[in-house]
Amino acid sequence: MRSAEVVRETLETRVEVRVVLDGSGEARVRTGIGFLDHLVETLLYYAGVDAEARVEVKRRVDDHHVAEDLALALGEALRRAAGDRVARYGYAVVPMDECLVLAAVDYSGRPGAYVELPFTRGEVGGLATENVEHFIASLASTLRATIHVDTLRAGNNHHLAEAAFKALGMALGRSLRASERVVSTKGAL
Repeated sequence: MRSAEVVRETLETRVEVRVVLDGSGEARVRTGIGFLDHLVETLLYYAGVDAEARVEVKRRVDDHHVAEDLALALGEALRRAAGDRVARYGYAVVPMDECLVLAAVDYSGRPGAYVELPFTRGEVGGLATENVEHFIASLASTLRATIHVDTLRAGNNHHLAEAAFKALGMALGRSLRASERVVSTKGAL
């Protein structure tokens, strides 16, 4: 079973994450920020990852540390569970009503996040929209993957964020599927 547990503790938060890669997408996320919980549960559902994640806020600053620390712990857990025998590449294009978002993942060992989400509001559901992009960048850093999330058509800010996390979840799920070999002409990721 490809699974992992990660605990990340800082002066601001304590994050506990458990993942099972080859699951059915049953996820329970508790951060205290309802919209962030919804987005991450959506990402995990579409990735087919079973997970539990809990963030205890030790020192309330703002939503930045909650989103960042959760993403860092989640990326590390996914990386530990996946190893290097994965499909490596994954992509998806997802419509959510008027919005259309493309996500692509290269699980390569080379972290990078290239995200274009033109939000028109400063926050949605208690989550600063700048932290949607920051979550993706933080996830990419500890997952050690290159992630692209590009808006093909924008609209409602809630729809835009949700389309991004659905597309990213589908792309992640495809890239982390088990493979019999290391998918690289170099022989190593």
